[in-house]
Amino acid sequence: MNLIKIDDIHMPELEIYHSLRENIFNEDNSFVADSPKVANIILKTSMEIKSILATKEYYEEFRDLICRKTIPKLFITDKKEMQKIVGHKIHHNVMMHGIRPKESSLHALGDNIIMLDIISSSENVGSLARSAAALGVDSFILPKQAPHPYNRRALRVSMGYVSMLNIHIYDDIFCTCQALKKLGYKIFAAEIVENSTPLWHVEVPKKWVLLMGNEGKGLKKEILDICDEVVTIEMQEGVKSFNVSVAASIMMYQFKNKS
Repeated sequence: MNLIKIDDIHMPELEIYHSLRENIFNEDNSFVADSPKVANIILKTSMEIKSILATKEYYEEFRDLICRKTIPKLFITDKKEMQKIVGHKIHHNVMMHGIRPKESSLHALGDNIIMLDIISSSENVGSLARSAAALGVDSFILPKQAPHPYNRRALRVSMGYVSMLNIHIYDDIFCTCQALKKLGYKIFAAEIVENSTPLWHVEVPKKWVLLMGNEGKGLKKEILDICDEVVTIEMQEGVKSFNVSVAASIMMYQFKNKS
């Protein structure tokens, strides 16, 4: 490995580790990942990696994994200097600058899809991605207004498993749902409404989309009206709802075992 010792923490190649935070992306679709678990999962994919910023200990422990890919810049430093470069306290010893994979078209998605209306929490997006990957739901559809699954926090919460998913970002939920129906998907909305189908009784086809709503407001009536069926998780009296990522995980598990 050709490790580059940092002489100037303000060198242009390192600026991205300081400036690229949360739901901000450069024009080239760059992302920044942190923590060994996330970085190592991405190293096993075909994604383009522009650079790694890490300590001597990380490079020594994962030398074989790093050497499998062609990475232009491998910066070596200590944890104290890493914190100066990033601009805040960190609890890990590696960061990675990569390029997001191209988005998948609706035609290229799998038979089972988790879809979101406008979600506000990066943690929920990351948790949903991790659950989807774990349960074998390999396609994830989100609106442009939601946190991107490759933003730093969502990527970290997903533990990097978002890299296993086909991602599609949509502009208009109504047009997207209509397009999915034409492709043969049945769209299930997750919501608590009168006459909704209890999860235990739902009949799941081969091709399905599970649509989850906003953490606080759920799904609007006009969105529910374009879905094929509304599904509800049976809960104890007095309990109104689950966290959106928990509810999605329960439903995805049930859908996968019924389809």
